[in-house]
Amino acid sequence: MGVALPAIRADLGMSTETLQWVVSAYVLGYGGFVLLGGRAADLLGRRRMFLLWLGVFLVFSGLGGLATEGWELIVARFVTGVSAGFMTPAALSLITTSFAEGPARNKALLVYAATAAGGFTLGLVAGGLLTAIDWRWVFFAPLLVAAVLLLAALRVIPETPRPAGRPGAFDVAGALAVTSAMLLLVFTVVRAPDAPWPLTLATMAASVGLLVAFVAIERRAPAPLVRLGILRSGPLVRANLGAFLFVGAFVAFQFIVVLYLQELRGWSALQTGLALLVVGIDLALAPTVTPRLVGRFGTTPVILGGMALAAVGYGLFLPSGRSGATQRCCRRWSCSASPSRSRTAR
Repeated sequence: MGVALPAIRADLGMSTETLQWVVSAYVLGYGGFVLLGGRAADLLGRRRMFLLWLGVFLVFSGLGGLATEGWELIVARFVTGVSAGFMTPAALSLITTSFAEGPARNKALLVYAATAAGGFTLGLVAGGLLTAIDWRWVFFAPLLVAAVLLLAALRVIPETPRPAGRPGAFDVAGALAVTSAMLLLVFTVVRAPDAPWPLTLATMAASVGLLVAFVAIERRAPAPLVRLGILRSGPLVRANLGAFLFVGAFVAFQFIVVLYLQELRGWSALQTGLALLVVGIDLALAPTVTPRLVGRFGTTPVILGGMALAAVGYGLFLPSGRSGATQRCCRRWSCSASPSRSRTAR
């Protein structure tokens, strides 16, 4: 979907700050409910949860393609993110319970990771091709794929017994609190340059308050989404903080570079997808190469090496916006991206 963002913005008249919600809504829906999705898969059955939320994904992917207003697309993206948050742990559980612990399971998980990377790679090129036809096909194509997967899953995935669980074992309040906190935090950061400072402080305080409420809920919940005691583990905290910064930087870079290449450099959606294809090739190789590097050099040097290479990559991109033509185009772009003039300018 990333390479289709400029076409979506032009057709629906979205400002840059509104357009980022097309990406953020999915990520926040996924991140806010993935822990609850894991609990639901354990208590209600992995196959049942996978099929149910694959169906939800199918429906709302289609609704996203039919959107005529920006808010409709953002809502559809949020719900597809929530559905992915429930599907992913169910899918992983199906894999881990279908293969015996050891080499067979490790190989299955490697295949799973490589397939995900291959999907990312294929999506970049397919997204460019589909956007050249109509950006709405970026949402209709996943609908068709999801429909095929749903029919196949009904036949292939075996029935699993529903585990015994208590109704109170679902920490819905915790999931709602942490998701709402993150939504408010992103809203605060996005609106801060233009919003009055009292509003910025109020939304930031509300976000912090919801995070405090999340901690309080987790302390009292009989089956919390996050057992706060695990945060005493230094390696776990450092690994998650590093992943948070690394993935956040990559998603932000991809969002910006797609707009830059298409709207400021005049590249087509297909050319943009092909340019980003290099990232997908790297992701496809990583599941095979990384374990060997870790085995030879250890975990910490490989992580630091990856971070350093990412910093070098971002640094190499910095001089690309220094030409006079690009700066003039940037000024026109920033004007046309304002909410009041977006639709008219395009």
